Amino acid sequence: MPHYKLIIEFDGGPFVGWQRQKNGRSVQEAVEDAITSLSGEEANVFAAGRTDAGVHALAMTAHVALGKTFEPDVVRDGINHFLKPSPVAVLSAEVVADDFHARFSCIQRSYEYRIVNRRAPLALERGRAWQVSTSLNAETMHEAAQCLVGRHDFTTFRSTQCQSETPVKTFNEISVSRQGEEIIIRCAARSFLHHQVRSIVGSLVEVGRGKWSVRDFEKALKAKAREACGPVAPPDGLYFIRADYVAS
Repeated sequence: MPHYKLIIEFDGGPFVGWQRQKNGRSVQEAVEDAITSLSGEEANVFAAGRTDAGVHALAMTAHVALGKTFEPDVVRDGINHFLKPSPVAVLSAEVVADDFHARFSCIQRSYEYRIVNRRAPLALERGRAWQVSTSLNAETMHEAAQCLVGRHDFTTFRSTQCQSETPVKTFNEISVSRQGEEIIIRCAARSFLHHQVRSIVGSLVEVGRGKWSVRDFEKALKAKAREACGPVAPPDGLYFIRADYVAS
């Protein structure tokens, strides 16, 4: 039974998230339906991360085991054919070892959050970035974010509906940088809590606006209390950008 590793790009706007749910169509459902149409088999696709409604992916890693053997290019092109017109694309497909698991073999996940910092409304980027019209200081936001690096109790930046067994996570890195009118926040960790990145971004924007100091942000983290969190950023600007694995 061949196992295929898939790299998937998607616009999360029309979906309820990656994972199958009863309240609407998910990315997982779209991909599994396409694989079933290609192979004639019931497909179970597993992904490196579970994105929320409206969250996008530049390169989500997933895997599927099939009873039939196909050339990787046939898997990629066939799935893409049956995905139309959904805004989902398989960028690549490759055969991997049977013990590869997109979720459990992953050693690091990386996200990016895009803010367009300008007064004029978004035309081309609507639904794909968060517009913040008040001026933001990206350097101060970056300074504040550095207190998150390392192992911490992230209760403040965790959804009250998060199902993780512990709020303790380890951030490997986080950065905030400005590129013209765009502010990019990138972070990497082995795993994330529900709404963790969006909660952090919303609080960092309070720092960028001057409503919070760097010290205020640090105090929010140390409070280990959800009520200490700033406004949660919308899903529009959040992208799953990559999953890393031990080289074979």
